[in-house]
Amino acid sequence: MWIKQLFLGFIGLASGSAVSAGVFSFIISVGIVPRIIGKSRTASDIMVYENMVLLGGTFGNVLSLFSPGMFGGIWVIIVFGLSAGIFTGCLAVALAEILNTFPIMFRRFGVKEGLSWIMVFMALGKMAGAIYFYGNHMHK
Repeated sequence: MWIKQLFLGFIGLASGSAVSAGVFSFIISVGIVPRIIGKSRTASDIMVYENMVLLGGTFGNVLSLFSPGMFGGIWVIIVFGLSAGIFTGCLAVALAEILNTFPIMFRRFGVKEGLSWIMVFMALGKMAGAIYFYGNHMHK
């Protein structure tokens, strides 16, 4: 019986490692982390970024797998929500930029000025939609 549990544990660990490697390579290939490092001019802290990405993935996996009780109250939830929202927004914009979605859309609509304002209001609209959704649907 213990050999079966050991085998299942090994398969689970190997599968989880393969999936997480795929997710991290996707994040790196899209270029989120290098872009954030470049924009913030903190290239000297590259090891901190790498460790935080690894720890964030590991911590998220532990939370997903074991579902421990929430500690820290509402402030931890607020900080986590802001961090997850910023990361998701960066991922979406980086993916759209790789696919050249925004330049093509702006060229087709003939937009030449105010591109930064359009991006800001798109982000604010996404944020408002997420707040509305989670504010009204989380209790169900």
